[in-house]
Amino acid sequence: MAKIEFKGVSKRYDDGPATVPGLDLEIRDGELMVLVGPSGCGKSTTLRMIAGLESISGGDLYIGGHRVNDLPPKDRDIAMVFQNYALYPHMSVYENMAFGLRVRNFPKLGIDRRVREAAETLGLSDLLHRKPGQLSGGQNQRVALGRAMVRDPQVFLFDEPLSNLDAERRVQMRGVIHRLHRQLGTTSVYVTHDQVEAMTLGTRIAILDKGELMQVGTPLELYNDPDNTFVAGFMGSPSMNLIPVRNDGTQLHGDLLSLPRPQLRDLGNTLLLGLRPEKLVYAASAPAHWPRLRGEIELVESLGAEMLVHLRRDRTQVIARLAGLRAFTPGDRLELAFDPAAVYLFDAQTQQRIRSDAARAGVRA
Repeated sequence: MAKIEFKGVSKRYDDGPATVPGLDLEIRDGELMVLVGPSGCGKSTTLRMIAGLESISGGDLYIGGHRVNDLPPKDRDIAMVFQNYALYPHMSVYENMAFGLRVRNFPKLGIDRRVREAAETLGLSDLLHRKPGQLSGGQNQRVALGRAMVRDPQVFLFDEPLSNLDAERRVQMRGVIHRLHRQLGTTSVYVTHDQVEAMTLGTRIAILDKGELMQVGTPLELYNDPDNTFVAGFMGSPSMNLIPVRNDGTQLHGDLLSLPRPQLRDLGNTLLLGLRPEKLVYAASAPAHWPRLRGEIELVESLGAEMLVHLRRDRTQVIARLAGLRAFTPGDRLELAFDPAAVYLFDAQTQQRIRSDAARAGVRA
């Protein structure tokens, strides 16, 4: 049993504002929880409190049902994979992976078995005699993973382990980590600022901003059902379009669109209309009853099979993800359409999702 529970956990440095003001979060036994958010949101601090590398200013932290606030790192039965590998350059791959077990006085035969099993799983069997300086970045990161694996801990902690790798190696290593988690089933906490990593790796994702938990859920729950504009804008690449609109009680009016909607009188005068880039389609191919969106092309990013088209009208800009089969020039005017059921509504003041009223108004609940 290795459930991790944060109960009002806070972290404050000296007399400054709290980096983590009071976190309540449950990480289930055996899941891979990803902590994601922009730089400075408190995700690494949260991870380091689990590891015991940062003291806890308030609240209680439990691992496997035991309160660990004052438990030293060596007694928490966790293994951590760092961003910079943290390998010993003078030791071979075998020695790096075995070192932690030797320090804990594991029997020699047990060390050898664990190291070779981990090396086989990670594709390192032919590299055990080499030193870190003779390996690529991806190979070094696999050695760091292997060093954690041989410990057979109750919790794995990953502190942005792929941020030093190139794009191709990142994709490969995401696959390795995902496969390892399926095989081992060990409770894991993974920190990243990359929402693509979060979406592809996480059993669940916890999104943080300024130390506050914005929302927690599966990747699809967060993508399809965001609680607020922060989550809506953070999950997805490109992020959700958030279009300022005026509400006159029966219609939503913006620089780019007008959207008839009954029963909007009690929603406030200013709202934000959320629309994913991939939900915009060419108007000519859309049903006649779908609302239209018109603007001038400002920028086209070609991605081969598709393209990102930036449209602007007056002060409002949106991005559409369209099939990359047409040639556009900045300055061209373009008409797009969207399914009204794909629309989200947010309160412009609180930034919170409007749910019950949105359902009654016929937009996405």
